[in-house]
Amino acid sequence: MKKPISFFVHHQGRGHARRTMAIIRQFSADRPVSVMTADPSLFDGFEREIELVPLPDMIGADVPTQALYDQPTPSVMHCVPMGVVEMRQTMRRILDHLDDSDAGLFVIDVSAELALLSRIASIPAVKVRMHGDRNDPGHLGAYEACVGMLAPYDERLEQEDYPSRLHQKTFYTGGLCTTAAEIPERAEARRRLGLDPNREIVLVLTGGGGSGTPYAPLTVAARAAPNTLFATIGPLHREGHETDFANLRNAGWVENVVDYLAASDIVLASAGDNTVHEIAMLKRPYIVAPEWRYFGEQTRKAERLAELGAAVNMAVWPSDYAGWQTVLEKARGLDVSALAELYSEDAARCAAEWLEACVDRLWSGAPTAQTASGVTAEKHLGAEFTPWAMASETQP
Repeated sequence: MKKPISFFVHHQGRGHARRTMAIIRQFSADRPVSVMTADPSLFDGFEREIELVPLPDMIGADVPTQALYDQPTPSVMHCVPMGVVEMRQTMRRILDHLDDSDAGLFVIDVSAELALLSRIASIPAVKVRMHGDRNDPGHLGAYEACVGMLAPYDERLEQEDYPSRLHQKTFYTGGLCTTAAEIPERAEARRRLGLDPNREIVLVLTGGGGSGTPYAPLTVAARAAPNTLFATIGPLHREGHETDFANLRNAGWVENVVDYLAASDIVLASAGDNTVHEIAMLKRPYIVAPEWRYFGEQTRKAERLAELGAAVNMAVWPSDYAGWQTVLEKARGLDVSALAELYSEDAARCAAEWLEACVDRLWSGAPTAQTASGVTAEKHLGAEFTPWAMASETQP
């Protein structure tokens, strides 16, 4: 029987779960797979047989006393409040499952602390690589604790300040897009949506991980480019004083996102992993408006996209006509091939093959559970190995 692979999937937004499903679909049929998440509903309707392990939702959980709350966070960790029952239950449930399932590889999407926990528990882990300012002790410790990192994007999109020793243990899948819908031609997409076949259309979209697209700046854009239709999908962030315009339309949450993308001439969107590669797949000029994320994830990614000539980096939403006109002109002048080259149709398959090869390599030649029952760590690792418990007795 093949060694099981288990995933931890963060439940903020939808991207982590969709990426996990895209990869799991490509696993060999006889590979046992499990997923641990605080929101199992993200996997509703998933067609591949997996074991789904619900976890407590730790977000917003209470610290019971002020004294516990006042305890400083270690530099090697990011989010470890003390005395939180839900956190203790989560760690126990994760370890119990990894132990009970005899997991051969733990894929973490994402948590630095779980990478450290996995190493302490002697379970090989792979962490999904994300952009951002992550050269702090917590992230570096997590990376070093893993047997490898999985980057769901093209290697050219990597940051220059990513340490070379970690770069060498990172597998780049190519641009991974989880969208599987059939993509219509532009004219057909506009026909389906009832949109003018000849008018310039700027699609503005945001996902479920943030507070929504800021609506007020778009009202300025509508006035700055009156001949352009600005169509928004996804949530909007309104301040209450905006004036609506005829060339600014909001469709809200839609199921046919691909139709809107295909109908567009320019896409203005945040820098989420799937969003970047979805736009690259459709080969549309891209105005990237990075949203606030921990450790500057989207900011750093937007900067790298701009450096590659793959997008216009709109780090600040323009507040005047000239600012919007400049951004739009830059977008119209983009060479879309620079972005299109960052998308890979085979990215999910490559990720799955690499993970399966990784777990098989790590456990090749390992004794079975029955034959290993009498093998101690000292015998298995060689005569020069000193068991930790014995060594610890000599320490002060």
